Amino acid sequence: MKLSDLESLAGQLVVSAQAYPGEPMRDPRTTAQVAASAVIGGAAAIRVQGIADIQFTRAAVEVPVIGLWKDGHDGVFITPTLRHALSCANAGAHIVAIDGTRRPRPDGLTLAETVAGIHAESNALVMADCGSLDDAVAAAAAGADLIGTTLAGYSGERPKTDGPDLELIAQIATAALGRPLIAEGRIHSPAQARQALDAGAFAVVVGTAITHPASITGWFKDALG
Repeated sequence: MKLSDLESLAGQLVVSAQAYPGEPMRDPRTTAQVAASAVIGGAAAIRVQGIADIQFTRAAVEVPVIGLWKDGHDGVFITPTLRHALSCANAGAHIVAIDGTRRPRPDGLTLAETVAGIHAESNALVMADCGSLDDAVAAAAAGADLIGTTLAGYSGERPKTDGPDLELIAQIATAALGRPLIAEGRIHSPAQARQALDAGAFAVVVGTAITHPASITGWFKDALG
């Protein structure tokens, strides 16, 4: 994928299709079907987790696929090493999403070395999942092609907001880092998605509110409770 291809995502919705371990929907075939359904609804790109999910989704949709590999549950676990990243690229991800924070990485490489390795050994672009403005600045300097707010509220630098961290989105947008800014994290309604775009995001990722029935059902149950 080329940088110029990203223009097709401007102002658009990216749908994240993921299921947690032990859930009935944790199957790459199901992920691909959910992804294809999201594309019918207007998703301009799809974000999926896991090598098999990337492979099955690539075969099911014609829009860009953002791939990642979660390994672990704490610290740096979103595509934590260059090995993980290249596996995602080799599975067919057009864009590889990696932990874009300033925390130490398990393989000892710097973020810049990881990004350079992905660029050198694959055709994939790199999305840096950041948790703060300082992360975003560092990720842009490291050569990341896209900046995401995915880890806002999860890396220890910012409080976890009820909805999207609109303040952080605005801060990164104002910093004018020269990279597409992807708003992601706790966007639970169409109104919040619009707010994220209005705050300065280039595109918006929505996951749970579209593709995770267990969570959506829980929201309704709690409201009736």
